[in-house]
Amino acid sequence: MPRSRHSVLFALITVAALALTGCADPAEPGAATTKGEAKGKTPTTDVVSSVKKDEAAAKLLPEEVRKAGTLRIAAATGSPPGAFYEKDGTTLSGADIDFADAVAKVLGVELKREVASFEAILPALGSGKYDLGTGNFGVTDERRRTIDFVTYINDGQGFAVREDSELKEVTDLTDLCGLNVSTGAGTTFEVALQENLPRCAEKGEKPYEVKTYADPAAVWLSLKQGRTDVNMSTINGLRYAVTQQEGLRFLNEYKRLDVGFAFKKGSPLTPAFQAAVNQLKKDGTYDRILEKWGTTESAIEKSRISPPELKGPEPK
Repeated sequence: MPRSRHSVLFALITVAALALTGCADPAEPGAATTKGEAKGKTPTTDVVSSVKKDEAAAKLLPEEVRKAGTLRIAAATGSPPGAFYEKDGTTLSGADIDFADAVAKVLGVELKREVASFEAILPALGSGKYDLGTGNFGVTDERRRTIDFVTYINDGQGFAVREDSELKEVTDLTDLCGLNVSTGAGTTFEVALQENLPRCAEKGEKPYEVKTYADPAAVWLSLKQGRTDVNMSTINGLRYAVTQQEGLRFLNEYKRLDVGFAFKKGSPLTPAFQAAVNQLKKDGTYDRILEKWGTTESAIEKSRISPPELKGPEPK
């Protein structure tokens, strides 16, 4: 599906913002976390083209999908190593892109991909605008009420700060009391922060302030400029970003979450996608994608459909 003028404009703005933050040089965006890749270079290993169709998995697709041969997918971008624009401003790269493309090859379908904002994708699935979505969507019990997931990695929540920060570790969200915390709009991080906000006052401490941004680049800009003190985001995204920017450090993991392809509740597509992910594990493509993007610690044993939320630290 062709991208709208708005999507193109968003892409150009994102690239420009990344340049300002140092998250990714628009001339040479990408990571330096994979073996054999130079720092600041996007990994270029081809891990998709050799993937073969698996007839058993493909037969799990609804008949109308097999006949049409296409699926509509929404992709949230701007958060390496998950999904981001290459230097040309139009080509998408990242682990999410590789996983989706590899699954499509296994199922013998073509993806009609459209870029959408993170917070807009899940509601759009419910309306039927898209068949599925990617964007490092963590599997939570709240989301499972209206969304089905097919898991493909394990990521989660963590923190990053400036190198001169006195903050050493966050084991409970009340460790953030009195600080300005940046995070992405519409994320599990925003939900967790808002739900726990009253606990600072209960402990007699000044509440932390949550600052949300729709543009991932703006999150890092706020941290580097000192407008926020700590960034709460994905573990993989944080580890990646601090290798690309001076003056920042990864603080610690906080909570692990399964991450999955997102579908409308009750979607008939989930069994086929689960079988496709497990086939990628069987043929070695799965491990090659993780190695390419430096995220081998996010491997899962097998794909599951809408598993229960992984529970993190209990409030103190």
